[in-house]
Amino acid sequence: VNLIMPALMIFAAVGFMLGTGGSAVVARTMGEGDLPRANRYFTLIVLTGVLAGLVLTAAGLVLVEPLCVLLGAEGEMLPLAVLYGRVLTLALVPFILQNMFQSFLVAAERPKLGLAVIVAAGITNMVLDYFFVALFRWGLAGAAAATVLGQIIAAFIGLFINLRHNPEIHIRLRDIRPDRAIVREIYRVGLP
Repeated sequence: VNLIMPALMIFAAVGFMLGTGGSAVVARTMGEGDLPRANRYFTLIVLTGVLAGLVLTAAGLVLVEPLCVLLGAEGEMLPLAVLYGRVLTLALVPFILQNMFQSFLVAAERPKLGLAVIVAAGITNMVLDYFFVALFRWGLAGAAAATVLGQIIAAFIGLFINLRHNPEIHIRLRDIRPDRAIVREIYRVGLP
């Protein structure tokens, strides 16, 4: 797990980048009083995160084994690191969305809700770790599955919060209009 985790976190950093850069752009646009444009930007950012996650998943599935070797996995550790890496790579889209929604819930003036979502994901992971590893004896595959399910729950809660009508949440998924300039600005702001 520790050998492959740095590579997985580099892939997942796309979610942090899009969330940080995107929430800054969306918050600025909301501050300018243009909520419809902020919602379009938010939708574009979420779609960008999904597309980036799909591309990284495809690349990650191919690169997991060479990355494990590069990071020092050998012998009996190599197949275990590859297994864990591949299972988590399959969940890059929800992991990226989880990271993005954390930042956007702060921009939507609901930081406690963002914290609650992350805590729910962590508790889900811990409880499922107990069942999958300790009770069902699934080993490393069970630990990976527990992590993935925690990420999926956090991503779906974030999507649910943004798809349902809630007057306390000011940003929502709306119509999409491609805007390369905004995507470049998000990368510029979020990359550091």
